[in-house]
Amino acid sequence: MTMLNPGRPAKGLPDAELRDATARAALAYFWDFAHPDSGMARERSAGSFGYDAAQVVTSGGSGFGIMALIVGAERGWLPRAAVADRIAKIAAFLERADKHRGIFPHFMDGTTGKTVPFSPTDDGGDLVETSFLMAGLLAARQAFPEREDIVMPVNRLWRAADWAAHVRAEDGGLMWHRSEAHPWQPTSLPIRGWNESLITFVLAAGSPTHPIAPAIYHQSWAKAEEFVNGRDYDGIRLPLGPEKGGPLFLAHYSFLGIDPRGLKDDYADYGEQVRAHALVNRAHCIANPGGFDGYGPACWGLTASDSTVGYSAHSPTNDIGVITPTGAVASMPFVPEEAMAALRHFVDDRGDALWGPFGLADAFAPGSDWVAPGTLAIDQGPIVVMLENYRSGLMWDLLMSASEVRAGLTRLGFTSPRLASA
Repeated sequence: MTMLNPGRPAKGLPDAELRDATARAALAYFWDFAHPDSGMARERSAGSFGYDAAQVVTSGGSGFGIMALIVGAERGWLPRAAVADRIAKIAAFLERADKHRGIFPHFMDGTTGKTVPFSPTDDGGDLVETSFLMAGLLAARQAFPEREDIVMPVNRLWRAADWAAHVRAEDGGLMWHRSEAHPWQPTSLPIRGWNESLITFVLAAGSPTHPIAPAIYHQSWAKAEEFVNGRDYDGIRLPLGPEKGGPLFLAHYSFLGIDPRGLKDDYADYGEQVRAHALVNRAHCIANPGGFDGYGPACWGLTASDSTVGYSAHSPTNDIGVITPTGAVASMPFVPEEAMAALRHFVDDRGDALWGPFGLADAFAPGSDWVAPGTLAIDQGPIVVMLENYRSGLMWDLLMSASEVRAGLTRLGFTSPRLASA
C-alpha cells in the first residue's frame, strides 16, 4: 500500500471520510502506477489482452488520470508542484508521441510514444479517446495557468488536433477512427448517439483551428436509431439512449468535465438524463431478472469492465452477474444516496475481498468469489473525478471555464446556467 492507500478503510467511517479514502486509493493508480517514462496511465494493471500491459498506455484513460491528478493537488493529497511537474512531463511526451493529423491513437508505447494498434485496422487516430485526453489537458491548462510548461504544449496539442479530418465527405459522418493505411469502408460506422461521445462533438465544434460543422451533430449524432428513448422503466423516464440506458459509462465519461446540471439542448435535459440512467440501472439490479445472488439496493452498477468472460460492457441488456463498482460510485453526483449506500456496501461489507492496491476492485461477481485480478484506468479515473465533482464541482468548474468548451456547447445549441453567466 502507499501513502494514498494505506489499506482498507475502517468500517463505519463517516460518509465524507469514506469517499475521500476511496478517491485517494483510486488516485494511486495514476500516481504510483503511471508509466515511469511518460507519466501516462497504463491501460490496466494485470492481464495482457494481447499487448504488454506494463508498457502500453491509454490516451483516454490518461485524460481521466490527468483530471484525477488535479483533484489530488487541489485536495492536498499530493504536492501541487509535483502534480504540475507530472502533467508537464505527460504533455512533453505527447508532443513527441505519434499523432495522426493531430489525433492520438487509442494505445501508445509508454516509452517511445509509438502507436500500438487497437485492432488490425485501427492503427491511426482515435477521435473519442483523443477527446477524453484533450478534456484532461484543457482542465490542466485551466488548473495551472502559471505553468508555461503546461499551458503552451497543451495549446499546441489542442490547436494541432484536426477534428475535421475525421469527417466523411459523402455523408458528413464524424468517424471514430481514421487510418492512412486502412481507408474507411462502406460498412465503417460514424460516431452516432447516444453513447459516451458527447464530449467529442463539443470539442470538435469548439476547435479554433479545425472545427466540425454543427450540422454534423444534429444530422448524424442525434439521428441515431438509439438516440431518443423517452420510455418509462420502473417509473423512471429515460430521455435518451438504448433500451434501459446501456452501460453506465455513457453517463460518466463526457460528464467528468461537462456539467450536466441545467444543461439542455433540443433533445434532452442532461441532468435528467444522467440521473435517470443511474436510477434505471439500479432498478434493474434490484429487480434482478437474472436471479443473480447478491444484487440489491446497495449492490448495483452495470458498466464496462473486466468480467468472468473477459472485458464486457455490462448493462441491463447484457447482465452476466458482474457488478463494477465504478458504475455506482461514479454516479455519486447524480444519485448521492443510492451511490453512497453502494460504496458503503462495497467497502464495509465486502472490503476484505474488494479492496486492493488501488482501492476498489475493477469488478466482482457477488454470487461467487470471483474478483477481477486487474484494475483499469478508465474505471478508476471516474471514481476520483466524480467523487470530487459531488463534493465541490471542481472538474466541472475547470473544464466549463475553458472558452473553447463554451464555444463548442454554444455552437451546438446548448443552454446552461454556466453559459448564461459568461
